[in-house]
Amino acid sequence: MSMFLIILAALVVGGVVGGAIVMGMREDKQAEFFSKQVKDKSDKKEKILAIFSGDKEVTNNEIEKALGVSDATATRYLDELEREGKIEQIGIEGRGVVYRLK
Repeated sequence: MSMFLIILAALVVGGVVGGAIVMGMREDKQAEFFSKQVKDKSDKKEKILAIFSGDKEVTNNEIEKALGVSDATATRYLDELEREGKIEQIGIEGRGVVYRLK
């Protein structure tokens, strides 16, 4: 129970500090900050699409290594591309899952 409280406290403090940093920025700087985040994300999703060639199937691990991101981040990018209808997931979960262009 105490470990849960420590983790919860760390998340709350992190959220407050992060929010304070963003709120402390001028409005134009906030817009620039979020615009850069959106562009970076878009660039990474384009890099993922470039990895696919022909009928090639790609794994989450390949995306992690190619972009230098965590497993969770690679999964989020792949999920977004799947929701956008650009790729499809083959398999349900685990090591057997691959992705291919639609």
